This record gives sequence, C-alpha cells and structure tokens, in this order.
Amino acid sequence: MLRSDEREAAELFAALYPRLAGWCRRLVDDDGTAHEIASEAFTRLWARWTKVEEPRGFLYVTAANLVRDHWRKLERERRAMRRAKTEEAVRQQYAEAGDPSVRLLVQSLPQRLRTPVLLYYYADLPVREVSALMGRNEGTVKADLHAAREMLRAKLGGGAA
Repeated sequence: MLRSDEREAAELFAALYPRLAGWCRRLVDDDGTAHEIASEAFTRLWARWTKVEEPRGFLYVTAANLVRDHWRKLERERRAMRRAKTEEAVRQQYAEAGDPSVRLLVQSLPQRLRTPVLLYYYADLPVREVSALMGRNEGTVKADLHAAREMLRAKLGGGAA
C-alpha cells in the first residue's frame, strides 16, 4: 500500500471496525467471536484493497458470510453432540441388557438398506439429498428407511411402535 492508502485504510478501520464488531456481536452473541469475524473481514478487505470499490459493503457482506459459517459450524457441532449422546445412551442401554450394539445391528442390514440409514440417520441428510446421492427416487428411499426400521425392530425383539 502507498502512504495515502495506508492512511485511508487506517481511517476506514477507525470509522468502521467498532460498528462492524458490534453488528457481529448482535448476530453471534459472543464478544470474542464477533471481534474475530470483524478482524477477518478487514483482513480479507486488505488483501483486496486496490480491487474493492465499496469497502463498507465488502466488509458487511464478508462478515455476514463469516457469521453464517459460524452458525453452520455450531449447528454441526450440536448435531454431533446430540448424536454422540444418543448413541452412548443406546449403547449403555443395550450393554446393560446384553443386547447387540446399534452399530452391529445397522451393519447387519442389507447394503441397499444400510446406506440410506447411514446417510439419513448418521450423516443427518434429508431424504431429498439421500435420494440424489443414491440415484433413487424419494419414495424408494422412504420405503427403504421404513423397511430398515422394521428389520431393526424385529432384531431387537420389539413389536409395532
């Protein structure tokens, strides 16, 4: 950066950083994360300083994208924690009862039923995405999931639920 560019960048930072960080704070509800996001937005602006025509807009769009990434990461972590807690509870329940683990039961399913079960229940994908990944229509995937649940229910010795 040239000297005037450095001065202009410093003035922009002084004028916009507090407001951008405050905006991020309201979105993520955490000071540290808000400052990380605002700082990253400025870092990305500096990397493109000579190419960006509207720095303020660039900063807010970049920060919004970073906030969205943050929310997605939190949701993935929450799902993983719920899944881990559920699996542990089921594992303990069957260990106490001397029954086979859910993992072994799922592995015992035929491949055509196992794959949709893993994608839907373990990868947490909606039926639409499972259908697209497997190259089957949604009705077939739903029928396979139903058949898998019935097979698992029978293996666990349970009646109709």
